[in-house]
Amino acid sequence: MVSEQDPFKRLIDIGIALSAEKNTDKLMEKILLEAKSIGKADGGTLYIRNGNELKFEIVRTDSLGIAQGGTTGEAVTIPPVKMVSDDGNPNEKNVVSYCAITGKSVNIEDAYSSEEFDFSGTKKFDEMTGLRSKSFLNVPLKNNLGEVIGVLQLLNSLDLETGEVVAFSGYISPLIEALASQAAVALDNAILIESQKKLLDSFIELMASAVDAKSPYTGGHCQRVPELTEMLTRAACASNESPFADFDLSEDEWYELHIGAWLHDCGKVTTPEYVVDKATKLETITDRIHEVRVRFEVVKRDVIIKYHERVAAGEDVATAQAEMEQRLAEIDEDFYFVAECNRGAEFFTDEKIERIHKIAGTRWTRTLDNRAGVSDDELKRLERQPITELPVEENLLADRADHIFEHDVIPYAADPENPYGFRMDAPDKKFNKGEVYNLCIQRGTLSDEERFKINDHIVQTIVMLENLPFPKHLERVPEIAGGHHEMMNGNGYPKKLDGSQMSIPARIMAIADVFEALTAADRPYKSPKSLSASIKNHVVHGQRSAFGC
Repeated sequence: MVSEQDPFKRLIDIGIALSAEKNTDKLMEKILLEAKSIGKADGGTLYIRNGNELKFEIVRTDSLGIAQGGTTGEAVTIPPVKMVSDDGNPNEKNVVSYCAITGKSVNIEDAYSSEEFDFSGTKKFDEMTGLRSKSFLNVPLKNNLGEVIGVLQLLNSLDLETGEVVAFSGYISPLIEALASQAAVALDNAILIESQKKLLDSFIELMASAVDAKSPYTGGHCQRVPELTEMLTRAACASNESPFADFDLSEDEWYELHIGAWLHDCGKVTTPEYVVDKATKLETITDRIHEVRVRFEVVKRDVIIKYHERVAAGEDVATAQAEMEQRLAEIDEDFYFVAECNRGAEFFTDEKIERIHKIAGTRWTRTLDNRAGVSDDELKRLERQPITELPVEENLLADRADHIFEHDVIPYAADPENPYGFRMDAPDKKFNKGEVYNLCIQRGTLSDEERFKINDHIVQTIVMLENLPFPKHLERVPEIAGGHHEMMNGNGYPKKLDGSQMSIPARIMAIADVFEALTAADRPYKSPKSLSASIKNHVVHGQRSAFGC
């Protein structure tokens, strides 16, 4: 309890304590409990303004054993107080709403004799509980803009000698108002910080959802990895065995990990969808197998036309027809081979590569200008080669000069002078859309250039995050988010770090990211791996050394 000899020191101590508290629930609880102590009150309630309502945040009544809200874990079930009546007028009959509307403190000596305010609800509560609510002190909480953000209400001031309920003295009222003024600023700052944190969290989750939404092949990945990361981290924190015996995270470090996990793939917003979603070897924005098929159709028409020309010239019909049908069958077989190659495979053999090159040598005749109607960018690429006189014979499958896209600038990842420590070998070209080149991809559907572009997402993630002004308690977010493609044996990317160069949270991220990719059941191009197979895969790829497991 406060003594009348040290009120100012007490307020200074309380102000220091309030300014140091970061947890909003603890702060609101501390405000109410300190006010109760100063006011020698049996009970108290802290209301927070939410629009035109006053929400019960903390409720305490010592004599009834009531403790709700704050750190109690027990929710406040009382409905909020409306500041506007059903008729649309300000609700000034309720003492709490009056205090919030007017910004004035209200000291009630005896609620039962008050004619200014409606205490019918209080009286009903007393009938149910046996309490005698008598003295009330209501003080508005005003922020530094003079706005009322809440109301502090104290109930039943007690005479310490007799234990009787007495009115809140004129001495106590200014102290509570002084406390309320300090509390309002601290609370307003805490609410603002909490709101900013919620906004940041929402923005980060929005970004992750947008990345997932870009591709049906990785939908949900950015949301599942943070959950896996948290699960693995909690297990590491709970372990008493090496190397985790001394490993634990503070509240700020947990939040840092949370942010890093949710942002680990933010760089994918820079990756073209047609690369991420490349389902066949010839696919760009559209699947060029359709263009190739038309060329095969043209070649077939030429064979049929040649047959009719031979018959018209007097050649044996049966011989000419047999040769035509044989050639048409060969063309069909070649097309279906190309079409199957377009789908990609785990391994494309040298024999198949040789056959692709042989098929590519088939000639067809183009009679129309291939520069008509194209974009300026494509026209510039076409100008790398001289214009040929029409009609012109061309290969059925081609690797042309206009299929090559040069780098606009040296890729960050491959620039030895880059300030981030990236160590990646970049292909000579930005993209190579050559048809033979892509059909001869030996694993999957991605060319070396496209795979580099996909891998570049982690480079972009690091660059984006390194350039954000993270506060000190979040300064490791780029390291945590940017290490999930490194490997414990140093063969990962983009910095070729080994396990000893990575923090435990960053190593956990690497494990979680690979594990999710292996076990995900929503990838249309593969079946999910079992738990045992996924763990084996981690060990094979050098992850064992990360945790000594």
